[in-house]
Amino acid sequence: MGSGLPAHVEEADLISYGLVGLINAIERFDLEREIKFETYAITRIKGAIIDELRSLDWVPRSVRARAREIERVNARLELKLQRAPTDEEMSKDLGVTVDEFQEFLLQISNSTVVALDELWTVSDASGDQVSLLDTLRDPGAPDPAALLTQSDVKDRLSDAIARLPEREKLVIALYYYENLTLREIGDVLGVTESRISQLHTKAVLRLKSRLQGDLLDVDAA
Repeated sequence: MGSGLPAHVEEADLISYGLVGLINAIERFDLEREIKFETYAITRIKGAIIDELRSLDWVPRSVRARAREIERVNARLELKLQRAPTDEEMSKDLGVTVDEFQEFLLQISNSTVVALDELWTVSDASGDQVSLLDTLRDPGAPDPAALLTQSDVKDRLSDAIARLPEREKLVIALYYYENLTLREIGDVLGVTESRISQLHTKAVLRLKSRLQGDLLDVDAA
């Protein structure tokens, strides 16, 4: 919790603030709730420390004023340039050097106190709570819309395959699921490779036609 705080914020003070949160957790903990006391207490302790730091308002007024000024300049330049301004452009508009601008950013970042595991209540009737960390975007996470589209395509394809004639359905299954060659499928079914190729082609064309027809139906709807 002390990481990034100014040197004048003593560790002993943080511990003292945390003890208030611990006492509060002991008084309010409900044994009937199926959560560990440790989990509940940690949230209360961190919350108490953050609340106390905010109430002290240890951030110098000059830092807060500079933060507001940088926000205004950034908004103005974004509107003018139609893109995010560079450090050089921000520095020029503020009338400072790039190094001074970056030092301002460091001071402002140190003035922001927030715990990523601090709990926030979701604004709906359920009263559920999520941590701030859960609200941050994960660049590596799959796109929900893409997953939904992919699932929908799979469902449509599965339905289209199920509607194929039995012989064509069997060719599709052996070729794409069992990874047999057309010649091997011919041996299984007792027909020539060219006949299997014809069945495969007809099956693929049927699938394409039905999938495109489904899409046209969706667009029309």
